[in-house]
Amino acid sequence: MNILLMFYGGTIMNDDLKGKILWCSKIKKGVKIVVPNENLCSAYLKKANDSLTAMNLISTAKLYDWAADAAYYSRYHAIYALLQKCGIESEIHDCSILSIKFLFSDKISATLIKELENAKNQRVDLVYYTNRGPTEEELKKNIALASNFVLVIEKVIFELKQEDIKEIRQKLSSVISRTA
Repeated sequence: MNILLMFYGGTIMNDDLKGKILWCSKIKKGVKIVVPNENLCSAYLKKANDSLTAMNLISTAKLYDWAADAAYYSRYHAIYALLQKCGIESEIHDCSILSIKFLFSDKISATLIKELENAKNQRVDLVYYTNRGPTEEELKKNIALASNFVLVIEKVIFELKQEDIKEIRQKLSSVISRTA
């Protein structure tokens, strides 16, 4: 793939992501800018780590579908802590994930974002369907990767400076304040 195509493709994807973020900001319980909240950040990090503990206990019992549920929630609570640190709120999981993808692509690798999306999809398949889902090997991989994901997000949270938070909020504001 040539460089021009890679750049152009990235631009289209970024515009598509901005459009989705804008949509998320227009719906009830979607993406909103609120006051940054260290207490909620800490509370959600605790929930992330509690989910990891539950995941490990449940996994020991070989109940991998429920362990995968806890693995997803450990990740989700970690990213929600990050959003709260920056004063961003979204009660819709897909919108929270899109926000992380858009706002933190310089701090969180595409591989980790894909891992988060895969964990969410596994959880949906396991909770809502009985006739489809990941293999036991895929479940074990998801579970094994969850702790590292939470550690990476914790590191991002602890390394954020006030000027970083200001830039992140401005980046989001520039998208959600559009009228189209």
